[in-house]
Amino acid sequence: MTSWFTRLKDGLKKSSTRITEGITTLVTHRKLDDETLEELEELLITSDLGVSTAADLIQKLKKKKYNQNITTEEIRAAFAEEIEPLLAPYALPLIPKGSSKPYVVLVLGVNGSGKTTTIGKLAKQWKDQGYQLSLVAGDTFRAAATEQLEVWAKRANVPLETAPDKDAAGLVYDAFKRAKERNDDIVMIDTAGRLHNKAVLMEELKKIHRVIQKIDPAAPHATLLVLDATTGQNALTQVKVFQEAVNVSGLIVTKLDGTAKGGVLVAITQQFGLPVHAIGVGESIEDLHAFSAKDFAENLMGISKE
Repeated sequence: MTSWFTRLKDGLKKSSTRITEGITTLVTHRKLDDETLEELEELLITSDLGVSTAADLIQKLKKKKYNQNITTEEIRAAFAEEIEPLLAPYALPLIPKGSSKPYVVLVLGVNGSGKTTTIGKLAKQWKDQGYQLSLVAGDTFRAAATEQLEVWAKRANVPLETAPDKDAAGLVYDAFKRAKERNDDIVMIDTAGRLHNKAVLMEELKKIHRVIQKIDPAAPHATLLVLDATTGQNALTQVKVFQEAVNVSGLIVTKLDGTAKGGVLVAITQQFGLPVHAIGVGESIEDLHAFSAKDFAENLMGISKE
């Protein structure tokens, strides 16, 4: 089986190529002068790392190497070295253990973000680790979401609670009660992601929160927002909108293999200070993996250690 490092390297290829080729174009046979620094800063901004992060990285590079001859490899290594500690505080694996059972995971995300698939992958991984869990098809507006969850529930061999004719909060309440009666370790709840109807979406999420807390005031124990990396800067807007509705506790960033905008993960952590529990770089279950700051920083800058 292909190692995770290789999967991540391949998955971040588009993002790293954009950055590394840009650096190569800018610094070939040049001293690190103000013009080069300015162009490097522009490259980092257009690679979605964020304006303040780009400025910070450039200032640190200037301090170390200003007016000196420098190679593309040295620049990439310097950036990776600075990005890793920026990300490290937010690289936190999701461990589904709390003071009460079941551990409730509420999963948010716009339609098309990879939310339902992510729930399925996590369910399979946790089931294989020996947890007893159930899934709740809380996106009652989209039949396709329920059908997709049904496929994953069968693959993971876990029960799926559905009620297409019921409102989402009612389904969640009943499903949570049954999960408690079964003594499940984990219950994962899918939710609607209709951002075009923001007020309705927010009200629904708040209602789901309220009914969950009627059964367990400490729940949900994790409120995860799944973000599609291909949306680039728009992902920042999504975090803001969902944060206004409920208290997002952590992020999962998907589809990093399909974009040159992988740097947005850096911008999101720096702006919102939310942990990144996992990242996705492909379709298979193994392509969803705990986030590592070091591996991500190095691969984003095209530094291969394998």
